[in-house]
Amino acid sequence: MNEKRDTSLENMWTWTFFREVSIPEDASELLLKDERAVAAYATIRDVALFTNKRLIIKDVQGLTGKKVEIYSLPYSSILAWSSENAGMLDINAEIEIWTLAGKIKINLKRDINIRRFDKLIASCILRDK
Repeated sequence: MNEKRDTSLENMWTWTFFREVSIPEDASELLLKDERAVAAYATIRDVALFTNKRLIIKDVQGLTGKKVEIYSLPYSSILAWSSENAGMLDINAEIEIWTLAGKIKINLKRDINIRRFDKLIASCILRDK
């Protein structure tokens, strides 16, 4: 689920990823000819998909789920990121991503290995740099 907050200083999108999942069969309908899916994570109602070019978040909305919003973040727009593992009392690890469009916060539930996720982001973003 996306909770979008606008402040006078920045735009911030917040997402929660629950677990790593298999790449969905319908992912190919979102991909370009030279794009391939690398990893997928379950969100509240759908999936976040990492490709070799961008992060795609499919946000199913409404009671029937017929309304779908697709967020696409090209890695070239990412300026920096940070990761924070969950502490003893924390239930989520966190990734913050600074982009040309604003800031994104990703909460990772305990079943997701934060260091593996951090490495995934690094491999995607730094691939061509």
